[in-house]
Amino acid sequence: MSSNTKKIWIVRNEEEQPGKVAVDFAQIQDLDDLKEFLFGPNEKTLYIGHFKGAILSVDASIPIDTTANNPLIFRKGIPNVPKPSPPKPSPVVPKPIPAPPTPVIPNIPVDAQWKQNGVTVAGGHGSGNATDQLNLPHGLFVDDDQTMIIADFDNHRIIQWKMGDTNGQVIAGGNGQGNRLDQLYCPTDMLIDKETNSLIICDQTNRRVVRWPHRSGTTQGEILIDNIACTRVVMGDQRYLYISDYKEHEVRRYQIEDKNGTIVAGGNSEGDGLNQLRCPFYVFVDQQQAVYVSDKNNHRVMKWNKGAKEGIIVAGGQGEGTTLTQLSYPAGLFVDTLGIIYVADHGNHRVMRWPEGEKQGTVIVGGNGEGKGANQFAYPMGLSFDRHGNLYVVDLLNNRVQRFSIE
Repeated sequence: MSSNTKKIWIVRNEEEQPGKVAVDFAQIQDLDDLKEFLFGPNEKTLYIGHFKGAILSVDASIPIDTTANNPLIFRKGIPNVPKPSPPKPSPVVPKPIPAPPTPVIPNIPVDAQWKQNGVTVAGGHGSGNATDQLNLPHGLFVDDDQTMIIADFDNHRIIQWKMGDTNGQVIAGGNGQGNRLDQLYCPTDMLIDKETNSLIICDQTNRRVVRWPHRSGTTQGEILIDNIACTRVVMGDQRYLYISDYKEHEVRRYQIEDKNGTIVAGGNSEGDGLNQLRCPFYVFVDQQQAVYVSDKNNHRVMKWNKGAKEGIIVAGGQGEGTTLTQLSYPAGLFVDTLGIIYVADHGNHRVMRWPEGEKQGTVIVGGNGEGKGANQFAYPMGLSFDRHGNLYVVDLLNNRVQRFSIE
């Protein structure tokens, strides 16, 4: 095995099984502690933890259900070193980049089908930080002219990719990982605020939400909300922000400039009750202000109607598994005008369609095992549709975005 990759199987301290790492959970309480135990304080920051294809934050719980097929994997990261800055030209007044129009939710026919082979429309050239590459992409926004905005997680940048282009354009971050205002650190999601012509970004490892003007020549952002373990940010009616917090197991609604927000889903500690969430991931808000949540570690999608004290299970909820009634670490989420739910079934390498009220869903693309083929995924993440109903899926470990044309 490469010295840059280490596979770990966890047991509790009293078990002491050969070939496995015995962990005293009273002393080692999160991934950061485990990395220090395994690698020492000077090397722990070099390793990124992965479990079942997902990246774990430094303060994540230690996965104790490691098996022969599902070890905890540590990969040594390669820091992105910013290129030396060229000599500064004479000052130029920044020109505004036209704001993308507000996305239109397409009317997707109930019996719609999509081509089973996707076309790579961003990335697909291996993991790297060139402008034709992505590195563990997460969130995705597709505007009305099919321009894609992608949270390029491990490149610590937001990149814009016009349809048909072979290279993207960095529009936020890209100056290495860090907490300066011109830097991002593992961004997971973003949106376009048309009214202010700005990006609003989940800067996850920095535990903050930042606003970055969408202008050429812009070099830094500003902090809107801090001390939040954000995974997803969406904007609803009246410009409310809805942000999922995987550490507090809740979704909050914020007014712009509001620092505290109001809980609209979860917030009753970690658990699998109808009033609880366990590591909420992606969020979608419909026109009635109902909040849909990919309840990742409960393997279900929840719907919280406006003002509700508990949610309704609308997909999954039958434990982790591969049947049509089950999900495995659900990620990207979209709800069409008919209330039909589309979800990236992350651990099952497929995208499912789930009419509300049904006990099982159908696979619309993927479901052919983990792989690099045009009909395969390696842990799908974000998803979106364009105005025509074409489907876009972020393919995490293949470092690409795939487009599936509606038939």
